Amino acid sequence: QVQLVESGGGSVQSGGSLRLSCAASGVTFSRSCMGWFRQVPGKEREGVAFIYGDGGPGYASFAAGRFIISRDNAENTLVLEMNSLKPEDTAMYYCAARIGRPCTSNENDYEYWGQGTQVTVSS
Repeated sequence: QVQLVESGGGSVQSGGSLRLSCAASGVTFSRSCMGWFRQVPGKEREGVAFIYGDGGPGYASFAAGRFIISRDNAENTLVLEMNSLKPEDTAMYYCAARIGRPCTSNENDYEYWGQGTQVTVSS
């Protein structure tokens, strides 16, 4: 049974930082493309960043230069460090896994999802 559990969300002021974590179990983590997505009520879920099993990352344009995605294959943990946060970064953030296939930014390509962690950035 695959489980992805996010943590680390919270409230922060504009310009602040947060570190999100995702603990994975029941999946061959090192063979999985892992991604972070976010969703605001009433809007479609959008890709934030993804990372290959070997650590190669990809970022949405709004995330590049501010967010850093990383993974620890020994600990089955995915991390998203978010810096210079803006009010428009406010969203529910989800961790997702795509097993044994190349990374994409399309949410429909990911088989497993966490429950999400809320990030709120105030101005």
